[in-house]
Amino acid sequence: MKLSLASVAFALALTGCGSTGDKEGGAPVESRDPNAGVARVEAGGVQGGKLPAVLTDPSSILSKRSIYFALDRYDVSEQYRALVNAHAKFLVENRQFKILIQGNTDERGSREYNLSLGQKRADAVKQMMVLLGVREDQIESVSLGEEKPKAEGHSEEAWAENRRADILYVGEY
Repeated sequence: MKLSLASVAFALALTGCGSTGDKEGGAPVESRDPNAGVARVEAGGVQGGKLPAVLTDPSSILSKRSIYFALDRYDVSEQYRALVNAHAKFLVENRQFKILIQGNTDERGSREYNLSLGQKRADAVKQMMVLLGVREDQIESVSLGEEKPKAEGHSEEAWAENRRADILYVGEY
């Protein structure tokens, strides 16, 4: 008797869970266009890996991407403030863009000192841009220390070229 009651209960449970095969009265099935209502996402604002002309036109201040520093210094000099201001203004007006600021040093000094100084240079440019209204999540700052020289050589001229912070837009790195 126990076995037959268990079998009946099991059969009833299965019947209750099954579908009647009647499609009417069930939940409607929607047919959707997979692209409907989906916004196209651009990586860092770079469409197809190509930067807007204003960032690459040699006659535009925005095509200039290096801020140079004095020996053992990380303050942005008056000479480069207009350049930083221009990039900050562009980023404020184009929130979809992101940049990487690479801090660099010349070959003099220890590896640790140069990495620290390079970071301070990159952070100084970043902080100036943030104060001008750029969102912090639009900017990443890193130090390359002496690892990416712009000029080879062991002269003051070469060292001056290497004491810099470079601005790179997503798609350039």
